[in-house]
Amino acid sequence: MGAVYAAVDWASTPLGPIAAWPQALKTSVALVLRSPVAMTLLWGPQGVLLYNAAYAVFAGANHPAILGKGALESFPDLAEFNRHVLKVVLGGGTLTYRDQELSWTRNGALEQFWLNLDYSPVLDDDGRVGGGIAIVIDTTAKVRAERHARGEMGRLHSMFEQAPGFMALLAGPQHEFVLANKAYLDLVGNRAVIGRTVRDVLPEAAEQGFIAHLDRMFASGEAFRGNEVAFAISATAAAPARQAFLDFVYQPVRDDDGAIWGVFVQGVDVTERVHAERMTRANERKFRVWAQAMPNHVWSARADGYLDWFNERVYAYSGAAPGSLDGDAWTAIVYEHDLAGAAALWSKAIAERAVYETQFRIRRADGAYRWHLSRALPIFSDSGELISWIGTNTDIDDHKSSALALERLNSTLAEQVNARTAERDRMWRLSNDIMLVADFNAGIVAVNPAFSWTLGWDADTVVGQSFMELVHPDDRAATLEQVASLGTGATTFRFENRYRRHDGGYSTLSWSAAPDDEFIHAVGRDITSERQAAEAMRQTELALQQAQKMETIGKLTGGVAHDFNNLLQVISGNLQLLSKDVQGNPRAAQRVDNAMAGVGRGAKLASYLLAFGRRQALEPKVVRIGRFVTGMEDMLRRSLGEAIDIETVISGGLWNTLVDTAQLENALLNLAINARDAMEGSGRLTIEVGNALLDDMYASCHPEVEAGQYVMLAVSDTGKGMTPEVLAHAFEPFFSTKPEGKGTGLGLSMVYGFVKQSGGHVKIYSEEGHGTTVRIYLPRSLEAEDAQARPVDTAFVGGTETILVAEDDEQVRATVVEMLSDLGYRVLKAGDAASALTVIDSGVQVDLLFTDVVMPGPLRSPELARKARERLPQLAVLFTSGYTENAIVHGGRVDAGVELLGKPYTREALAKKIRHVLANQKQKLVGLPEQLAAPSPAAPSRLKVLLVEDEAAVGEITYEMLKLMGHAVEYASDAQAALDAVARTGFDVMITDVGLPGLPGNVLAEKARAVLPGLSVVFATGQIHPGVAPGDLVLNKPYDMDALMAVMQKVIERRM
Repeated sequence: MGAVYAAVDWASTPLGPIAAWPQALKTSVALVLRSPVAMTLLWGPQGVLLYNAAYAVFAGANHPAILGKGALESFPDLAEFNRHVLKVVLGGGTLTYRDQELSWTRNGALEQFWLNLDYSPVLDDDGRVGGGIAIVIDTTAKVRAERHARGEMGRLHSMFEQAPGFMALLAGPQHEFVLANKAYLDLVGNRAVIGRTVRDVLPEAAEQGFIAHLDRMFASGEAFRGNEVAFAISATAAAPARQAFLDFVYQPVRDDDGAIWGVFVQGVDVTERVHAERMTRANERKFRVWAQAMPNHVWSARADGYLDWFNERVYAYSGAAPGSLDGDAWTAIVYEHDLAGAAALWSKAIAERAVYETQFRIRRADGAYRWHLSRALPIFSDSGELISWIGTNTDIDDHKSSALALERLNSTLAEQVNARTAERDRMWRLSNDIMLVADFNAGIVAVNPAFSWTLGWDADTVVGQSFMELVHPDDRAATLEQVASLGTGATTFRFENRYRRHDGGYSTLSWSAAPDDEFIHAVGRDITSERQAAEAMRQTELALQQAQKMETIGKLTGGVAHDFNNLLQVISGNLQLLSKDVQGNPRAAQRVDNAMAGVGRGAKLASYLLAFGRRQALEPKVVRIGRFVTGMEDMLRRSLGEAIDIETVISGGLWNTLVDTAQLENALLNLAINARDAMEGSGRLTIEVGNALLDDMYASCHPEVEAGQYVMLAVSDTGKGMTPEVLAHAFEPFFSTKPEGKGTGLGLSMVYGFVKQSGGHVKIYSEEGHGTTVRIYLPRSLEAEDAQARPVDTAFVGGTETILVAEDDEQVRATVVEMLSDLGYRVLKAGDAASALTVIDSGVQVDLLFTDVVMPGPLRSPELARKARERLPQLAVLFTSGYTENAIVHGGRVDAGVELLGKPYTREALAKKIRHVLANQKQKLVGLPEQLAAPSPAAPSRLKVLLVEDEAAVGEITYEMLKLMGHAVEYASDAQAALDAVARTGFDVMITDVGLPGLPGNVLAEKARAVLPGLSVVFATGQIHPGVAPGDLVLNKPYDMDALMAVMQKVIERRM
C-alpha cells in the first residue's frame, strides 16, 4: 500500500500534501496500514478515506481511485448511512453494528454484504475530533449460514428493523406486502399493508408509475434504482397528504432455484434534502439576479477560496473576457504592489473563516488603476459548515484621501450595502427606462419615475392595480403567457406589447424581466419611435417596388408604341394616298375614312402608351393652369352630359408651373370621363386647382417625390369608389374594371406617365362607396408665364423644294416619299444616316432634311443633322419618330430649336409641318446680317480655323458663325483632340477656351505653336486669366457675331 499512497496527488485532495498532515493523522494512518484487520480512517468533514490493504477488498474495482476521496462520494449507494456515521463520530460518539447488511456497487454490479462495524472518533493535534476510525469485519458467510438456518423471513425481519431507511418485502406478481418496517409504515401514513397488494393499499403509486416499475423488474429480474423521485402520498386517517422525494431501489428476491418470487424495496426519504437543495439553488438564482442588477462589483468563491463567479460589472469595468477571471486569474487586474497583501489577507480569512476586508487598486479597461474596497463574507450552513463566500468591490478612489472616505473604509458591510442600496435608488429614480415591480397576479407593486414620464400615469394611481388594465386588448393574451412563464422561473427578453398612455394613445414597450420568489422585476424601453420608423421604411420600400414595377412596364410599353407607330405610319400614308385614287367612289371613300379612323384610334392608343412609359415628347410652357381648366368647362359639360354637376374651384394667387398644356388638358379629360363612368352617368364632379406644399415627411413616405412647392389639380367624384385591390393596380396599363369594350385601361396610365414625365406626383384617394379623388401635383415654376401664341390656320399646300428623306423602315420610307411627291416636292431618299450624308456630299441641292430619330448604324440622326448643316448652312431639318429614346428629347422635353413631327402623322399634318419648317428657316436667313447672308467681295481670304471649346452649346454656335463667315472650321471638344488635329493637318488660327478640363488653353497654345510656329491664337474667356499674355488676342465671353468677326479681322491683319 505504500506505493499506492505514494502515487496519490495528495495536494489536490482536501487533506493537502502529506508533509502538511497533523501528527495525529500520520500516526493513525500508520496504525491502519500495519493492521491485518480491514480498517479505514474517515478524516475531516468529508470523511476522506485512508484505508489498508485488507479494506481495499471492499472497494473492489474502485480501488485505488477512492483513496483520498470522501466516503459519500466513494460509496454513493451508502451515502445516507455514511452521512449518519460521520455526524455521530465527528460529534465525538461511537457506533457499533453487528451483522449489518449493506449493499453497494463493486466491480460494476450491486453486491450485498453483512458486516461487523465499529466506529470511534480520532483526535487531532489540538485535541479536537479530526475524524473517525472504522474496523470492518466481513460476516457475510456467517450471516448467510445463520439466516439460512433461521429462515429467510426471520432474517429479513431483523434486517428491516435495523435499517435506517424504509424497507418492504413484496411477494408474487401482484406485489403483496409480506414485510414492512416502521419507516415504511410512517412513509405511507401507517396504513394496514401486510397481506394486501400495493395497488390496493397505495392506488396513488399505480397512478404515478411505481407499480409499472415493479412489474418490469419482476419480469426482467433487473434491479431498478430511483433518485429524488417525487411521490405524492394521499392523506390517511393517521397522516395528511404530502409530497415526498425518495431515493430507492427495487431488487429481485429469488428462491433456491433462482426463480423470482418477490421484490425487496429499500430506500430513504430525502424530502428535506431535496427541499434544502432547491432552496439553495433558488437563493443562488436570486442572488445572481440582484448581483447583476447592482451597480458595483460582486463576486463569489467556493469554501476553499477558489473564486468561481464575477458579475458583469467586473468584466465591463476591467475589459476582461467573461469567465476569464476565475480561480487565481483575478490577480491579473490587481495592481502588482497591492497583490501580495491582498492575497495574504484572503488566505488568512479563508483559514480563519472570518470576514475578508482590504483595499487595493484594480485596473480599468483603459489601463488606469482605481482604489477599491474589497469585502467578503463567509456563508455557513445551519450545521456550521462553511459553504461559500460572497464579496463586493467598491470604488473608493475619489474619496480615499478624505475623511468621509476613511469613514466609509471603516464602516461595516451593512453600511456598504446601504450605500449600494442608495445607488440603486438613484438608478431607479434617474433611469430613462421604465422599471416595474409586480406580483405574479400582475398587480403593480412599484414603478420608477420613468413610468410616469413615458406613459403619463402617476405612480400613486397605478400602484396596487393590475398592469393588464393598461395593456392593449390585442396584446393581453401574449402578455398573460409571459407572466405565466415568469411564474415558472423563466426570464423574459425583448418581449413587446403596447401600453395605454394617460392621453389615450399607446406606446410600444420592449420588456426584459426576471422573477424571484415573490415578484417580477421588469425593465421596459419605449420603442414607439423605432417601430414607427421601421413601418415608414417598410412603406417606403413598397413604394419603391411599385415605382420600379411601373418603370419596367413603362419601358416595355414605350418600345411597343415605337414599333406600333411605324406600322400605323405605313397604313396611314397608304390610306391617304389611296383616298385620291377612290375619289368618285363613295363606298370606297367611306371604307378609307373608316380605316383612317381606326388609324387615329391606334395612334391615340400609342400616344397613351408613350405617355405611360414617359417617352412622349413634351413641349412644356410656363403657365397658370387655372385658365386652362376654366376654358375646358364647356367642353367637359358637353362630354359628360347634363346629369353630371360640375363644380370648379380655382384658388387665388395660383403659382406658375412648367407643363405641356395639351397633355394636361388630355389628362383632365381622361380623369373626368373616368369619374363620369364611376358615377354611372349621374353625380357631382369637383375640379380644384390650388397651391400645395409637399413636406419632408410626405416625401419620406413616397420615395419618388421631392419635397417642395407644387401646383395641385384635383378631380373628385361621388361615384362608387375603389377597393384596395383595384386601387393597387389602377395605374397599370390595360387594367380596367369597366365592361369589355367600354374602355382601354390606358386613361389613368397616360395620366400617370404624363405627370411623372413632367416631374410631378399623382395620388389616388378612394374609399369604396364614397367616391374617388385624383390629385396631380406639378412642380412650381418661378419663371414668368410664357406668352400664349394665337393659333394660325396654315394652308394645306405643298411646294417645289427638294427634300431628303432618311428613314430605315422601307415601308414607311416608300409611303412618305410618295406623299411628299404627291405634294409637289422633289424627293431624295436614304435608308440610313450614312447614306443621307453621302447624298449631301454629292453636291445636290437639298432644302430640307426629313429624318427619323432612331436610325441604324454608327451615325446617329442628330449627328447627321449637324454634319449636314456644316455642309449646307441654309438646310432646314425636321425630325420624326414614334419613340425618341432621348436622342432629341431630354427629360421628356424637345430640345430647343428642334422641330419634331410625331408618328403616325396624316398627310395634312406632314404638309403643314414641312411648310412651317421651311418658312422658319427662310426667316432665320432673312434675319442674318447682310455681310453673312452673302459674303462681301472685299472680304478677306478664307482661313482654316481650329475651334477648341468644351461647352458643346457654345462650341456649336461659334462653329456655325465661323462657317457663315466663310471659314473652314474643325471642332475639338478638349485639348487632346486639338493636339491630335494639329499633328494631323495645318491651321491658320486656333480659337480656344482658357479653362479647358485637364490642360489649360494657354498650355495648349504653347504645345500647338511648337508644332505650327506661325499659328495665330485667340483665347475665348469670360475672365482675366493669368496664362494669357498681354499681346495675345482675347475674345471675351459672352460674344456675338460682331465681336467674333472683329477678332477674326485682327487675325487676318496680323497675318498680312
